Amino acid sequence: MMSKNTLPTSIYSAVLTGVCIAAIVFLTPAFAKPSPSSEVEAKALLNSGWWGNFSLPNHCELPGIRCNEAGSIVEINEDYTSVIRKNLEHMNWSSLPNLEKLHLSFSYLRGSIPNEIGALSKLTDLKLIGNDLLGMLPLTLGNLTQLVNLDISDNYLVGPIPSSIGHLTNLTNLNLNYNHLTGPIPLGIGNLKNLKALEIGDNSLHGPIPSFIGKLTHLTYLGLYGNRLDNSIPSEIGNLKSLKVLYMYRNKLDGRIPSSIGNLIDLTYLKLFSNRLDGSVPPEIGNLKSLEIMDLSENNLDGPIPSSICNLTHLTVLELFSNRLGGSIPPEIRNLKSLEVMFMGHNKLHGQIPLEIWGLRNLHQLHLNNNLLRGEIPSSMDQLMNLTSLDLSANRINGSIPSIKFPPEIQYLDLSENLLSGPIPTQLEELCKLEHLGLSRNNLNGKIPTGLDFLPRLEYLNLSYNSLSGKVLNCFCYLRVQNLSHNYLKGPNPHISPDSCRHEEFNFRRFTACNKARNSSHCFSSVDNQDSSGNNKRIRVLTLVVSFPIVSFVVVLAFTCFCLHKTKKKQSTARAMKNGDIFSVLNYDGKIAYDDIIEATNDFDIRYCIGTGGYGSVYKAQLPSGKVIALKKLHRLEAEEPTFDRCFRNEVQMLTNVRHKSIVKLYGFCLHNRCMFLIYKYMERGSLFCALRLDVEAMEIGWTQRVNIVEAIAHALSYLHHDCTPPIVHRDLSSNNILLNSQLEAFVSDFGTARLLYSNSSNQTLIAGTYGYIAPGSDITFFY
Repeated sequence: MMSKNTLPTSIYSAVLTGVCIAAIVFLTPAFAKPSPSSEVEAKALLNSGWWGNFSLPNHCELPGIRCNEAGSIVEINEDYTSVIRKNLEHMNWSSLPNLEKLHLSFSYLRGSIPNEIGALSKLTDLKLIGNDLLGMLPLTLGNLTQLVNLDISDNYLVGPIPSSIGHLTNLTNLNLNYNHLTGPIPLGIGNLKNLKALEIGDNSLHGPIPSFIGKLTHLTYLGLYGNRLDNSIPSEIGNLKSLKVLYMYRNKLDGRIPSSIGNLIDLTYLKLFSNRLDGSVPPEIGNLKSLEIMDLSENNLDGPIPSSICNLTHLTVLELFSNRLGGSIPPEIRNLKSLEVMFMGHNKLHGQIPLEIWGLRNLHQLHLNNNLLRGEIPSSMDQLMNLTSLDLSANRINGSIPSIKFPPEIQYLDLSENLLSGPIPTQLEELCKLEHLGLSRNNLNGKIPTGLDFLPRLEYLNLSYNSLSGKVLNCFCYLRVQNLSHNYLKGPNPHISPDSCRHEEFNFRRFTACNKARNSSHCFSSVDNQDSSGNNKRIRVLTLVVSFPIVSFVVVLAFTCFCLHKTKKKQSTARAMKNGDIFSVLNYDGKIAYDDIIEATNDFDIRYCIGTGGYGSVYKAQLPSGKVIALKKLHRLEAEEPTFDRCFRNEVQMLTNVRHKSIVKLYGFCLHNRCMFLIYKYMERGSLFCALRLDVEAMEIGWTQRVNIVEAIAHALSYLHHDCTPPIVHRDLSSNNILLNSQLEAFVSDFGTARLLYSNSSNQTLIAGTYGYIAPGSDITFFY
């Protein structure tokens, strides 16, 4: 029996349903249709064109878009994802009042940063890394007072850093690296008391490092490298006691390293190389117990190496080369058990190499070259089992090269220009990874160990200016550089043409009949000395008679050509400078940009080397204009070849006429008395070989991209074979010669360079590739 106060179940359910429906209808009207503000935001996205003509009902579902519960955009994150070219000026930033994060790194951005971006008052993260942004940083950046992270590195921004940046007092990370910013470091940066990372390297900033940097006590990373900052390092730098990384290299800093640097007890990385710092290394540097890498090279530092450096027990890299340091190497060096790299070459160090160095078993590279060190190489050197590079050249080391088991990993061994005597130890034959062996200008005697010609990786061999005897080994012809001159060696050149005697790379001059004071056999001849001596005298007399008028005529002709060339060169240089284009091949002779390239690569320092081939090493360089290029510095110097300059220029000019989207662009070349190099477009992803070598990287290249790569190579080869006059046959195509850009597009490289380097090929077809092999049946004749 039902109570009179109780409603029937059906009636109760109907009432409850009605209440719920009413709640949905009357309490949540905002969800019935989009709010006016979200419609404005959706329209801003559509008008920008960044997502094409999207037709999604909800703009919050677009890739890279995140909205809050009210449907308002709070984050745009298009890092690495889009292939559509974007322009910041196409977005109506005032329509995005709630935007907190804007991440558009490597997103094909172009144009400038608009002033309207200052309307994003709630923005906390702004990252525009690795784009093509131009122009100046807008003053309105100072309106983004909630900003915590600001990273606009790796673009093409110019002009000064705006002083309004000092209003961003919440900023913890500021990164403007790799741009073309100029002017001094602005005073406003001193207001950024919460800053933990300040990165403004690789720009063109000038002036002194301001002392207010010392007020940024929360800094853990300070990168001011690659600018034109001058004057001395302020002592206030010692106030940055939280600092872990200090990079001030490649500037124009002078004066002494302040002793206050010893206060940075948490410092891990210290790089001050390539400046003009002088004075002694402060002993307080020994307080940096956490230091792992210290590079003070390429300065004007003098005085002894302080023994306090040996307190840095975590140090793995110690670079002090190219200074004026004197005194001896402190024996306390034995404390640096973690040391892997020690570069102290090109100083004035004297005394003996302390035996303690040979006990540093983690050493990989030890360079003490170009000093005044003496003593003998101890047999304890065999303890350095991880050693890959040893350079003790240009010292006063005496005694013999020890007959020990050399470190099996060694690749570079240079003991030249010392006082070493005795034979070359046969144990060197066991170094299967050896690539460079320099023993020249010593007093070595005996025979060349026969096993050296079987070392599979050996490319450089210099045994000149010794007292070696015996026969020349036959297989040295495969080396890239070899010099056996000024010895007592006998026998014919191993498969080397007489022309090769003119080049240092295959230098056999004066090792037999070329130097009669040392031996009696012949160079490139089977005729004996007795039969040829009379002929030689007559030839010398005839040569003097004939050569005098010829030399006189050549001198007059050369002077006339010099005057004409100088006038023409001034006109060409003026045109090139006026156009602002150093890559104008017809006018470009390498001298306009030579200083910039030398500075950009630190005189072709190994740090900028990204690869080595059969005839050259490749370097990456960023020019003052911001353009990144690849430089192929040729190993082979042709200074003694009379026709080389003309042939080289004609060949380069011809190759620059090659125009195909899948062939690496040759920009130009440089001829200089110190070096010679080619200038190519830089390919970000390197060779196809490297991209496929590791499983992780290979997985990035899908089958569609692989088909595109094959298709691009085929089109390039077809162009070379059928559309070039004369045709160009590559003959050395491999995955190492296929380069990839940032979009994994393929480009054929290294064609035609054999023709550049060697002028003995046929004039009918340009044969490309590595010198040293031509397929059987070819009509081409090369000398080996």
